[in-house]
Amino acid sequence: MKSETGSSGFAPPPYPFDVPVEVRAVAEAMPGGAVDLSRGVPCDPVPDVVAAALAEPDPARPYPPSIGTPELLDAVVGWCGRRIGVEIEPDQVGACVGTKELVTGLPHLLKLRKPDRDTVLYPAVSYPSYEMGAVLAGCRAVPVPVDASWRIDLSAIHEDDAERALCLWVNTPGNPAGALDDLGAAAAWGRARGIPVLSDECYVEFTWSGPSRSILQHGTEGVLAVHSLSKRSNLAGLRVGFYAGDPELAWYLRETRRHQGLLIPGPAQAAGAAALRDQDHVDVQAARYLRRLEVLVEVLGSLGVRAGLPEGGFYLWVEAPGGDEMALVRRLAGDLGVVTSPGTVFGPGGAGWVRLAAVVTDDDLEVVRRRASALAG
Repeated sequence: MKSETGSSGFAPPPYPFDVPVEVRAVAEAMPGGAVDLSRGVPCDPVPDVVAAALAEPDPARPYPPSIGTPELLDAVVGWCGRRIGVEIEPDQVGACVGTKELVTGLPHLLKLRKPDRDTVLYPAVSYPSYEMGAVLAGCRAVPVPVDASWRIDLSAIHEDDAERALCLWVNTPGNPAGALDDLGAAAAWGRARGIPVLSDECYVEFTWSGPSRSILQHGTEGVLAVHSLSKRSNLAGLRVGFYAGDPELAWYLRETRRHQGLLIPGPAQAAGAAALRDQDHVDVQAARYLRRLEVLVEVLGSLGVRAGLPEGGFYLWVEAPGGDEMALVRRLAGDLGVVTSPGTVFGPGGAGWVRLAAVVTDDDLEVVRRRASALAG
């Protein structure tokens, strides 16, 4: 990520998920138009339990609590016990206005807490906002290498960087590759050095290889798990997320963020609580994503492009033939009318790879399948 700071101040870099105009134009020229697989924008129905909660007018009247309503915090505590087998207290939890806000804002708040530290560690191939959060806080953004299976390699962290670290980010299931990190090892690494480990677990409900994983399963000391309802419950527009973990760190964030006025609207908090208490709609959504991933694997295979299911998440991480990710991006746009993300969006280590999001309607996916069949036939 490149940005410039000169006499006129900080100049934001280009937004990483903006699809090149020429690529989108090629895809849109396909009869029937483009099918956008470049981003994970929920497209499926809002759960009935959420719609019912949103119909209640009372939560819209008062100012909502920044830390989360008692109902939302109680729903988080209950969800943690049922889904990941972790018992926590409500004061170990805080609400956030979607998790991206928290991801990009945490380095600034952590630097205020420990001004003698200036480094944010994050996976070298990952969601761009980990790096951007460091940049916006005026910190050093130091990528941590990943191994051949796209898992963070803690042994590759230089101790000089660790001594300056404000935090270490991990992400399971990972974006873009869907890998599952050893969260116990990450928690132990951070505790041994007094470095908070921040675990982005927003796709935890879509874990395909084994049970759902959370860093909280390895104790709450020195760790913070970050969760979102955007994909779990198709609620990206409501901006409901939460963090949970270390009591002292949770207290610090709850109190500091109150001064910032970061508030999830009251109706959204009520809807979030209702969504967290219902698992049936999540199971339906997980089945949708897994089915769509399988269709995309089949479609790519018909084009001679090898792809496999991830360990978790709803993205396919596909190696480009010949190592040219933009050639594959253009080919998929021209042959299938599909818009995708080149791997370099997620760091230089993503060169030679392309990410496809299985976050489209079944009708759109059927359009893609028919186009692939026409090419093959």
